[in-house]
Amino acid sequence: MSQKKPLTLYGQPESLAPNPIKVAIVLEELGLEYNVVPTDIRKDEQKSAEYLETNPNGRTPALVDHSNGDFTIWESDAILLYLVERYDPEHKLSVAEGNDKFTLIQWLFFQASGQGPYFGQGFWFKYLDPDPEKQTSAIDRYQKEVLRVFGVLDGVLSKQEWLVGGKPTIADLSFITWNTAALNFVLKGLQGFDVEKQFPSFYRWHKQLCARPAVSKMLAIQAESVKVIWGDA
Repeated sequence: MSQKKPLTLYGQPESLAPNPIKVAIVLEELGLEYNVVPTDIRKDEQKSAEYLETNPNGRTPALVDHSNGDFTIWESDAILLYLVERYDPEHKLSVAEGNDKFTLIQWLFFQASGQGPYFGQGFWFKYLDPDPEKQTSAIDRYQKEVLRVFGVLDGVLSKQEWLVGGKPTIADLSFITWNTAALNFVLKGLQGFDVEKQFPSFYRWHKQLCARPAVSKMLAIQAESVKVIWGDA
């Protein structure tokens, strides 16, 4: 049995789900020790009575902080905020100035409401719907929304290198896993799509994030799982 570490993450990074991977990236970036409780969403393990005691919303991820009285928190961006508030006193991935703090929260809200749900729906209709050929209008809708979000990010990043504070923060990292899913799956095969030409500032930012050791490590773990589960989907 592995030694109990200060933090426990529910939702395996080896899965396809972008949100647990996002949290694992920040844990790795901050050098925090954590155990993982595998929670396989393909088997609906997140709906089990045991898991619902941890996260009543029945989604992954959730995090338990054993060094803080087993404090439990769920919703991935809330987890990111908690981690930097408690474990990032030097502001490696966070910001100190008041206005910047609200800008960071703004981007997390945009990621949680404007990126994740739409990108996730695009993936579902394209790959998981039992009859995707009848859902062409839905696929088209969500692909257009992906492109719209890329455009929002590209416009801001054409004027600055990072989203807030002049450095990479959890605001930037919050987008990386769903952007990767969109590029590798949701937009795959879209006629005329060229991310480098259409969204050059977004593309530069995305490549810089992917080159970070913690990000590349976790995305490589995910990519290996994708091969096992999906092959060349």
